[in-house]
Amino acid sequence: MTATESSSYGASDITVLEGLEAVRKRPGMYIGSTGPTGLHHLVWEVVDNSVDEAMAGHCDRIDVTLTEDGACEVSDDGRGIPVDKHPKYEDLTAAEVVLTVLHAGGKFGGEGYKVSGGLHGVGISVVNALSSRVEVEIDRDGTRHAMSFGDGGELKDRLVATGDSPVVDGEAHTGTTVRFWPDPTIFDEVEFRFQTLLERFQMMAFLNRGLEIRVRDQRSSSTVETEDPDGWVSFKYDGGIIDFVRHVNASKEALFGIVGYFEGAETIDDNAHEVEIAFQWNTGFNSDGLHSFANGIATREGGMHEQGFRTALTRTVNSYARDKGILKDKDDNLQGEDIREGLTAIISARIGEPQFEGQTKSKLGNVSMRSLVERVTNERLAEWLEEHPGEAKAMVTKATNAARARMAASDARKAIRSKSLLDGAGMPDKLKDCSAKEPERRELFIVEGDSAGGSAVRARDPETQAILPIRGKILNVERARIDKMLKNTEVQTLITAIGAGFADEFDIEQARYHKVILLADADVDGSHIRTLLLTFFFRQMRPLVEAGFVYIAQPPLYSTKVSNRETVYLKDDAAKDAFMAERPNYTKDFQRLKGLGEMDWDELRDTTMDVGSRSLLQVSVEQAAIADDVMSILMGDDVEQRKNFIVTNAREVQNLDF
Repeated sequence: MTATESSSYGASDITVLEGLEAVRKRPGMYIGSTGPTGLHHLVWEVVDNSVDEAMAGHCDRIDVTLTEDGACEVSDDGRGIPVDKHPKYEDLTAAEVVLTVLHAGGKFGGEGYKVSGGLHGVGISVVNALSSRVEVEIDRDGTRHAMSFGDGGELKDRLVATGDSPVVDGEAHTGTTVRFWPDPTIFDEVEFRFQTLLERFQMMAFLNRGLEIRVRDQRSSSTVETEDPDGWVSFKYDGGIIDFVRHVNASKEALFGIVGYFEGAETIDDNAHEVEIAFQWNTGFNSDGLHSFANGIATREGGMHEQGFRTALTRTVNSYARDKGILKDKDDNLQGEDIREGLTAIISARIGEPQFEGQTKSKLGNVSMRSLVERVTNERLAEWLEEHPGEAKAMVTKATNAARARMAASDARKAIRSKSLLDGAGMPDKLKDCSAKEPERRELFIVEGDSAGGSAVRARDPETQAILPIRGKILNVERARIDKMLKNTEVQTLITAIGAGFADEFDIEQARYHKVILLADADVDGSHIRTLLLTFFFRQMRPLVEAGFVYIAQPPLYSTKVSNRETVYLKDDAAKDAFMAERPNYTKDFQRLKGLGEMDWDELRDTTMDVGSRSLLQVSVEQAAIADDVMSILMGDDVEQRKNFIVTNAREVQNLDF
């Protein structure tokens, strides 16, 4: 047989997937994955349709229910999906087309929606294709209609009128209800996470002023507590993105009480362009508080609307500062990062034909939107500054201080580099290094105090384990400008020991250790030290965290001898209580090992540092995500959530069971 005969390739080998079959064959192409992200994407697709009705001015409330039998039900009081015959598919109603034909809907031209959030997705037909069952009820023109689907989008019951629509406040109700059961043969799991829904819908409510979104969990496994007798958790913000800014800044100290706001709109080539911006500065030092959205979609990679705001913000503030004499002729202009220090701003853009870029479709590419945002910000922000001189002066003063700190930080960077060059390897004197040369074999234990350092040095494997004692609680880098941070002795020691730089200059390829282990005491002070160190690594050496190189050690808080030969170590009070619950007649004493320095070096090695038996310790921050979505918090774009976790709740990481 010839090669040609054995590998024939003709027209009969071309497979054509009809209708929704393509979606079931390659679900990842349509919803990203068949894991939790893809599962919840189904909910977003259905709710997006209701939000589109709200943006068009036809919907006031959306109800989302997780039912006991595993379905998600989304109901709105919009106009209802059209129920008349479709002109192209004459044997199907418009509602049946929407549920069975890919890319069918009121968002692709016509008069259905001028602005839509659903263009980033794939439509309710994909939800139908990936569900084992779908039920739809439509109230329109005083009549209720119903239809159902099964087996991955197959039409089971044609759309029929089932009676009159219910009367609400004296009028016939209008709207659409969709219930769907995700297909367990498609998804890795089909259990929705209620907290994920709450976070998303709260954001949607902020972005759609006056829209009420209610969510409830009717599953027997639900742990949700609410004062509403029907179990609803409700989100409605009459202030819209002004309330959004207040929410983000709630745990921060505001520089002034007012939340600034302006908006603008124009039509370009029959394409609607709208933008609204809310902003407020706080006393913090971070400059990553800018959050942008396009048609309700979080544009995490920014885009033209964000670019237009940044450009206009820098220009307008510099112009104001010079006009008022705050910046002198000899002074350099403030840089964008100086002005954005402590800024929380929400940019919400709406556009008729959005163009999304990037792999994740989270970057807006419409150049016309950049022009609108830049023009509106130039005009309206200048007016706001003139109308609020006290707030404007406080903000500009903060920005000028940030500029001075930036220049001081530049000098401090040069000093650190020079010190490293002058001192050769530049390693801190108190670092007890290991002998291995390969970074992937090297471990750096960061311990509190010289006594703990002494125990750790005796307990370590000198070939692979290095010990770096630090003095007490390091500087809280969340509350300090970078110039002050770089002058801190402990921070300098950490930067020098790891050897890969910091902040934007950090190069993970130069890291001297592929395991950096935070080994703090088991008490509250030790927890605070862990938190401060986590904050430092996330802010200044983020690639180290993202690579899974940062670990948290879990030394025991108690030990007790259950026999002459066996000692049991317990990580905390909860573990001690569980131990006693299993042994109610246990009478032997417990030793509280609150300080590492109080532990014998062999105890420290056996419980915390022995590479062969790390049952009580060492879980990387990346692995922690498996247990409690820790990585999604640390790596997410919700700055407030991230800060709260790192600064106040990081102590919980080491208490998780992995």
